[in-house]
Amino acid sequence: MASGTSRDVIHRGLWVLGRAIREQPRIFAVAVAGSVLFGGLVIVSAYVVGAVVGDVVVPAIESGEVGTSTLALAAVALFGISVLRVVGIFGRRLGAGYMQFRLQAAYRRRVTRRYLELPLSWHHRNSTGTLLSNANSDVEAAWYPIAPLPFAVGTLVMLVGAVGSLFVTDWALALVGLAVFPALFALNVVYSRRMAPRQARAQRLRAEVSGIAHESFDGALVVKTMGREAQETARFAGRAHELRDSLISVGRLRGVFDPLLETLPSLGTLAVLVVGTIRLRQGAITVTELVSVAFLFTVLAFPVRAIGWVLAELPRSVAGWDRVRRVLDATGEMPYGDGTLADDATPATLAFDGVHFGYEPAEAHLPGTSVLGEVAFTVPAGRTVALVGPTGAGKSTIASLAVRLVDPDAGTVTLDGVDVRRLTAASLASTVALVAQVPFVFDDTVRANISLDRPGIDDEDVWAALRLAEADGFVAALPDGLDTMVGERGTSLSGGQRQRLTLARALAGRPRLLVLDDATSAVDPRVEAAILAGLRAPAPGQPAAASILVVAYRRATIALADEVIYLEQGRVLARGTHTELLASVPGYVDLVTAYEQAEQEREQNRTYDEVAPLPSGLEIEVDR
Repeated sequence: MASGTSRDVIHRGLWVLGRAIREQPRIFAVAVAGSVLFGGLVIVSAYVVGAVVGDVVVPAIESGEVGTSTLALAAVALFGISVLRVVGIFGRRLGAGYMQFRLQAAYRRRVTRRYLELPLSWHHRNSTGTLLSNANSDVEAAWYPIAPLPFAVGTLVMLVGAVGSLFVTDWALALVGLAVFPALFALNVVYSRRMAPRQARAQRLRAEVSGIAHESFDGALVVKTMGREAQETARFAGRAHELRDSLISVGRLRGVFDPLLETLPSLGTLAVLVVGTIRLRQGAITVTELVSVAFLFTVLAFPVRAIGWVLAELPRSVAGWDRVRRVLDATGEMPYGDGTLADDATPATLAFDGVHFGYEPAEAHLPGTSVLGEVAFTVPAGRTVALVGPTGAGKSTIASLAVRLVDPDAGTVTLDGVDVRRLTAASLASTVALVAQVPFVFDDTVRANISLDRPGIDDEDVWAALRLAEADGFVAALPDGLDTMVGERGTSLSGGQRQRLTLARALAGRPRLLVLDDATSAVDPRVEAAILAGLRAPAPGQPAAASILVVAYRRATIALADEVIYLEQGRVLARGTHTELLASVPGYVDLVTAYEQAEQEREQNRTYDEVAPLPSGLEIEVDR
């Protein structure tokens, strides 16, 4: 793989640069114009300097007199050329920087938008650290050569002009140029090929280091409580050392080639002086021409390096582009239809009909995982249906299907008789809301977390949703009320408070179908009962309560449901009221009893924690 990359990296890298030029042609043209202006003036300045030396300095030395007007004219010429070179440099750098940053911003948006379009199954196969790297360092790497690219293009134009001027001056000096310039280009090509596998490996390790760091920080609670600090530190250090060694390898290669790239133009200047001296003695050239050509080789040393900068960064650019393109070319997005549902306050009807679903494997050669098979049930309008089953039965998957986070492999999921795949994103979002098992709270105010800047949700609506979620009491007690910052992932709130806040967020949008995926597990049972009872009553201004699909564990929650769907191994084994299932399904009885016993033990432990004396300085937060 590395060998193949080494051979075609220049071709692929130039394709990436060509794509950048096609996307930003006007800005690139401005930058190249500035670079060409600078390059042309470099050639002009060389001949002006030669003329000053040959026609002003040498005669002044020979005669012992300095012509003031001639010297002033030379100074004005050099100053004017310098000013125009500054204009060229400004245009080149401004255009190149503007082009580079515009491309990086545009592709960050494209990558992020693609993330949101791809299904959860794709996200399950890609770590968060890798996704962060794709949107940040990989995008930067892909367009990093844009900064020196206009300079390199202008340098190529300048080299053509320089070689042409050398032939006009003297064929022998031109041959020196023809020997030096191709040698520089060949050296840059070899450098780029050697650098390609090193840059690709370094870019991959950057993503891995980012992924390990993110995983360790995100799982800080587990790391600390399980005493895994040393192991996680060692795991991160191992990959960080690999990245260090990879970057050192890159630097070592640069250390070998950079001096060679610096030396070649100097050797060219030396060769020009040797050949030029011989030609000067032969009378083929003048002092003015010799000084002009020697100075030209001297000032070309730096611009020619721009070509090397571009070629040196091509491997990194190709590696970054490959990783970005992997996201942009990923398949599996779920296109929305153009159907809509009634925009009213009546509850919606949810129906599953012969639904099958399985998760794709993490790797292509592994078998997939079947989760649901032939699932069929209905949540009638205004009714509450509870999903009950052991761990792994498919309850959360059903919740995801209901809000179309994933699509079934077979069968249909409908809202009011319309396949959810035919609905627009806006219609689906306004009809159904999910409160997930793990609450997510943004690092923002309480108000912003609930309203999410959705139109039509004012403070009155926010407080109404908080009351329905039994959260208005603790929010009112917060230092700044709705304006209280809750911290990253809601770190200033308890687990139950976060759950009630996310429930209020869903309710603020007045959904016609509410899907609760064990959304009140961290809430006190008494509070949970009050919440569910409130949800079953019509909200102010609404003719009927929303339909509710709830993943339930507690007996009190299950008993509130109009119907219970009992699942085992992804299939519906029984349905009926809570009382009916207790009387006819032994597996259901065992499961509910086990849940109830576990809940009693948690309540006993909570009571003990509330009354037991604590060591000085320690507190236990109890959700009330």
